[in-house]
Amino acid sequence: MQLFIRIVLTACFSIGVFGQDAMLCMGHYWTEDEANVMMKRFKSEWDDLPTWEKRADQIKQGIIEGMQLSKMPELSGNFNAIIRDKKVMDGYSVENIAIESFPGFYITGNIYRPTDQKDKHPALLCPHGHWENGRMREDMQIRSAVLARMGAIVFAYDMVGFGESKQVDHDIPIALLLQTWNSKRVLDYLISRPDVDNTRIGITGASGGGTQSFILTAIDDRIKVSAPVVQVSAHFFGGCVCESGMPIHRSEGHQTNNVEIAALCAPRPLMLISDGADWTRNTPQIEYPYIRRVYERYQAEHKLEHVHFPTEQHDYGYSKRTAVYNFMAHHLKLNSKAIPYDKGYNEDFVTVLPREELLLFNSRNPRPENLWQGNDAVMTYLGFNGN
Repeated sequence: MQLFIRIVLTACFSIGVFGQDAMLCMGHYWTEDEANVMMKRFKSEWDDLPTWEKRADQIKQGIIEGMQLSKMPELSGNFNAIIRDKKVMDGYSVENIAIESFPGFYITGNIYRPTDQKDKHPALLCPHGHWENGRMREDMQIRSAVLARMGAIVFAYDMVGFGESKQVDHDIPIALLLQTWNSKRVLDYLISRPDVDNTRIGITGASGGGTQSFILTAIDDRIKVSAPVVQVSAHFFGGCVCESGMPIHRSEGHQTNNVEIAALCAPRPLMLISDGADWTRNTPQIEYPYIRRVYERYQAEHKLEHVHFPTEQHDYGYSKRTAVYNFMAHHLKLNSKAIPYDKGYNEDFVTVLPREELLLFNSRNPRPENLWQGNDAVMTYLGFNGN
């Protein structure tokens, strides 16, 4: 696992970045000691709810402006959804799906649905991190299927440049913007569905999927429950261009980090999950207490949870998944009793499908015609002119 992390960081840092280089905070931007001092400085800049909310607004605007979100086209609906190959499993179903992110660009993934006959269900966005096979990984399939059997409609979708999302490379300089926009469009789509209760929407992902989770939560209040896994760190800003390749953490008027971005979830329910083998090892002492201070100002400490696994590594393994199951069940009103339980949740009912069965596009079902293809084409269409 440590080798995997080093490979990801090396690959992501070897590419160019978009934005003002002097404003970028990438990777291990601070040492742990420096981050400890910076968190104390941040703490000194606010002391009550009005001063925090003033700072929170500045951080939120810094994200929106830093990723140049205003350059994305104004869209309402127009998802042009393609849904195929429904597979009915034990208490849930899986379908292959693509929706249009913007004209000529598709988001690819899978929809997991409960097989009950309720009219409305909560929904969950499930982005993934920088792991091979992305949304097709066993752990990704398991958590999506379990949450679906518990009663949620789950959309597991590709990172740009991963899986079937091959219209651009993952190292496209605006990867952070594209992934955030894609997540927003997935949220738009889920809320548009007649079988989704738009008051019960959650998001969870690990590693780079954790970054996608806390960034979308920070800028979009329609996310009601958030669980970023093994990613919220005071000193590590995300090692890839898709996390820190645009200046969302710093401007001429402010400096922040991912701890404060995650804190923008307040007072909505937030769960932090950390481990002892990566950049989240200090969460019990540094990151969690700072975020708890924010929740205290809202009188919402009971909506913030933290689970630390000091003997575990950087993953979204069984212990981390089951913590999220209980958290989401409580806050999204899911049915945890739908999952077999005997001194722990039993996930054996999940059928892990081969990659080929989860792909939407193949020789029988080709991609739509006239799609944008290549980094330059997409960036030029969006007004970045390939720079």
